[in-house]
Amino acid sequence: MRFIILTGIIVLFSFVSGFAQNLPKGMTEEEKAMMSSYVFPSGKGINSPPTWTPRAMAEWEEIDVLLITWTSYTSVLAQIVDAAQEECLVLIACSDSNQVKSYLNSNGVPLTNLDYLEIPYSSVWIRDYGAHTIYKNEVDSSALVDWVYNRPRPEDDAMPAYHAAWAGLDLYEMTGAWEFIATGGNLMVDGFGTAMSSELIVDENPSHSVAEIDTIIKKFLGIDQYVLFPTLPYDGIHHIDMHMKLLDEETILVGEYPSGISDGPQIEANLQWLLSNFNSVYGTPYRVVRIPMPSNFSGTQWPSTGSYYRTYTNGVFVNNTYIYPSYYEKYDTTAYRIYSEALPGYTIVPIDCDPDPISASGAIHCITNCIGATDPLLISHQRLADPQTTTGNYQVDAYIKHKSGIATANVYYKTTMASVYQSVSMSSTGGNNWTGYIPAQNSGDSVYYYIQAQAVSGKSQTRPMPAPDGYWAFTVSVAASLEENAQQSVMLDVYPNPAAYLTCIPVQCSNEFSGSLQLLDASGRLIQLIHDGDFPAGESNYFFNALTLESGIYLIKLETEEDVQVQKVVVRNF
Repeated sequence: MRFIILTGIIVLFSFVSGFAQNLPKGMTEEEKAMMSSYVFPSGKGINSPPTWTPRAMAEWEEIDVLLITWTSYTSVLAQIVDAAQEECLVLIACSDSNQVKSYLNSNGVPLTNLDYLEIPYSSVWIRDYGAHTIYKNEVDSSALVDWVYNRPRPEDDAMPAYHAAWAGLDLYEMTGAWEFIATGGNLMVDGFGTAMSSELIVDENPSHSVAEIDTIIKKFLGIDQYVLFPTLPYDGIHHIDMHMKLLDEETILVGEYPSGISDGPQIEANLQWLLSNFNSVYGTPYRVVRIPMPSNFSGTQWPSTGSYYRTYTNGVFVNNTYIYPSYYEKYDTTAYRIYSEALPGYTIVPIDCDPDPISASGAIHCITNCIGATDPLLISHQRLADPQTTTGNYQVDAYIKHKSGIATANVYYKTTMASVYQSVSMSSTGGNNWTGYIPAQNSGDSVYYYIQAQAVSGKSQTRPMPAPDGYWAFTVSVAASLEENAQQSVMLDVYPNPAAYLTCIPVQCSNEFSGSLQLLDASGRLIQLIHDGDFPAGESNYFFNALTLESGIYLIKLETEEDVQVQKVVVRNF
């Protein structure tokens, strides 16, 4: 391992600036004025990419350390510390560790799994300026990767070097020819080569083409598929963690507004574009879990009408615990139920973030970061489809890897919550792939199961991580059948409407048909042939980009041999 030595100029700049506090997640007016002449600091670590192919860790993987900066919102930070130290060590960057200990003590928080770094800082938003864990050979030696923080806050930008030195890890720095300006809140990683961000990434890296950005993020993070979403009209931060979160390799949590409200139409258009163009690492469409985006307490205001951006997606995994923001009972009970159903077995910890820190455009995810496990045992499994209609055994496949090798792997299953788990062995099928079989069950049964593996070194891990309390589940429905749907082809409502960016056109039909989907101006002149040819059975989504159009009224025409359907869409580009 390598300890990082900071250059004298950064250290000097940091200590002269001191321990600033209470800076917003966005820039102050003074910081905006500084940006045109601000020189981002460098010299924090290795300013070239790894010579090996990295694997960027997903947030639901095992971590050794949760990171926070002790400054603003100390009540919320104390609650995070209380919950997180049950799962891992909490490393607190602060100006005076004795003051932190005193505050925690006075609030009944144990001091049993904590450490402190008395170092300079500017703000609490450690997700944005913190580093990301990568692994060599997927599970071997770990390191940290640091981007250039998109704020003129040199103390914050330097903090990953202190974290790396404390942990004894190499720090790879995206600077110089590899300069990449970003924030951790705008980076969502699946652990297997896919990352997602808003197009804020493109705006903040004007010296690089999109292809160059793809190259940089592949070299440093091992990302092969970088999905960039259009930014949202009312989210001033444009960080993806404010409305989306990957819960596992194939499940995406998406914030949902009431129909037509605020950023709801654009979020939905972005989601449908993702589902139409990208698959999970398993080659299948993402599973979608929706969760409310709350209004203000009275239910009268949304981000589009004066309220700040409350969100439940801004949470953090801390091994077997999931911590997320809460606001008030009207929405909180629904959010808790959704998380409990989506993450069975996890300790679900809501922390009140209203009005602070959410009024500053950030919550739990924004004020936490992590260092991944130094000895990970990686288990990846695509849950079995629900329901299972086969009359035979149920094949369970998993990708399992540890640097010492895998000694044994097992599938544990049961058919009632009250029963005891039974185990069946998994066999290696080569290439870190393992397979086991759950015995066939009766139609109507529910099956709950998880995977456990032990490395040659003795390291053991389960997936889902909180198993046996955590599990995947499916029902058995041997007699399942598909009912015929007599619905004719129909173009559903276009959204968002009014449109300003990526715009979605849903088409639904009972059987495959041929036709064309056209974008016309108000006079009926063809502007764009969106699709011409076959339309598959079911619901499919088609898209056009309103950003390229002048403001005005346009028509969407779906034309088949039997029918012509027309919808009006308003484009507003200001």
